[in-house]
Amino acid sequence: MGKTLVVAEKPSVGRDLAGVLPGAFQQSKDKTHLVGDEYVVTWAVGHLVGLADPEAYDERLKKWRFADLPIVPEKFKLVPNDDKAKKQLQAVHRLMKDDEIDLIVNACDAGREGELIFTYLYEYVKSDKPVRRLWLNSMTNDAMREAFGQLRNGADLDALRDAAKSRSEADWVVGMNATRAATI
Repeated sequence: MGKTLVVAEKPSVGRDLAGVLPGAFQQSKDKTHLVGDEYVVTWAVGHLVGLADPEAYDERLKKWRFADLPIVPEKFKLVPNDDKAKKQLQAVHRLMKDDEIDLIVNACDAGREGELIFTYLYEYVKSDKPVRRLWLNSMTNDAMREAFGQLRNGADLDALRDAAKSRSEADWVVGMNATRAATI
């Protein structure tokens, strides 16, 4: 049986979660994750991936012209948010694709934004591994242990995922178009 990858939103939460999981954990040499016998724990460090700027869809959109508005991509592209995020993003990508991992636990913060952070990572990596959702309302050791005992099917939160993506994409469309229209 393979290992379970737990993806937290922040390093501190990842360490707290590892503290309640069975077995001892060692930090990886690159300090991007913790490795145990049954679990690997990593973190997103907030938004590692976001929606691409307009010029990623069409180079001519680099120049702001009223004739090009509105900009509404047929399909949104995901890109690393910045160079600082790339190291952690590469580590999460490598772990999600690792043959030793057979289950991924979304342990990002409970709510729409945590769901978005994980969803964008999972989609960017193009993973097809099964996902379970850790839903925490408290960070006490007992609450974390109980939540791991009650992991939810990732699909149970599809509506929350869709709401998060819709808000993000709507913000992008309105923000990019309104900013350019007002500036032009």
